[in-house]
Amino acid sequence: MSTASEHAGQAALSICEALLLALNDRAVLPEHEILGVLRDAAATHENAVGTDLEMERHQAVAEMINSIIAGGHSVRRS
Repeated sequence: MSTASEHAGQAALSICEALLLALNDRAVLPEHEILGVLRDAAATHENAVGTDLEMERHQAVAEMINSIIAGGHSVRRS
C-alpha cells in the first residue's frame, strides 16, 4: 500500500471513530448499536470473496475492526 493510501486510510479511520464517539456522546446511537455497526463491518470483510490477495486484505481489515471492538477505542465504556 502506498504512503498516500495509508494516510487516507488512517484519516478515514480517525474520522469514523470521531463520528461514532460523537453519535454516542449526543445519545444518537447507544453503545450497543455502535458495537453492532462495527461487528457488521467486520463480518462484511470476514465473509468477502475474491482473489487470495483480496481475501488477505479483507481478513486484515476484519482483524483491525475486531481489535478496535476488543480495545474499546471507538466507544467510551463506563
